[in-house]
Amino acid sequence: MTAPILDLDDVSLRLSGNAGPVDILHAITLQVAGGETLGLVGPSGSGKSSLLMLMGGLERASTGSIRAMGHDLTRLNEDRLARFRRDNMGVVFQSFHLIPTMTALENVATPLELAGHRDAFARAEAELEAVGLAHRTGHYPGQLSGGEQQRVALARAAAPRPAILLADEPTGNLDAANGAAIMDLLFGLRDRHGATLILVTHAPELTARCDRVIRLRDGRIAA
Repeated sequence: MTAPILDLDDVSLRLSGNAGPVDILHAITLQVAGGETLGLVGPSGSGKSSLLMLMGGLERASTGSIRAMGHDLTRLNEDRLARFRRDNMGVVFQSFHLIPTMTALENVATPLELAGHRDAFARAEAELEAVGLAHRTGHYPGQLSGGEQQRVALARAAAPRPAILLADEPTGNLDAANGAAIMDLLFGLRDRHGATLILVTHAPELTARCDRVIRLRDGRIAA
């Protein structure tokens, strides 16, 4: 049997708040197979985004272990964790997180340059073309629509050809037409690069296209 690409064992998350510690996630045990598309759903505040951040090593688990591609993320220091994410993961956020002083091409090329790819700009250009933005490579985020900015964010996440692609409400800030286009691009990137796709969403059209859906409630996996 092939080992899961992601393996969470009895994971919990407790964060410090003004009124004291707050328990966000409780005893999450979950395995994700390589190449699987997994949807994380549930009401606001149920812990979906927090779980995605734990999977991506962007948040530290309070207890339990998280193994990604055989590496225990809970034991890696910040530098090794950053390198692992750079080499193996792509993340797409609802609010795009583009660098405003960089062009679309520069935004996509930056993670490739940091990873030492000599063809960073050529690959970035190819990814922008793949998301329909070949004519917008020299434009800055402020000159792009919301849908175009999310396309740049998708290209940036896909350019390093990550094994794991994480998306947090990727259509949440977009109108219906742009949301549908981003959905098609997201699943197209998954198919083109063979990535495992894990996404947080409230959109039933997205969950309908997932291989499996996990529902969270009050920081726990609902039965």
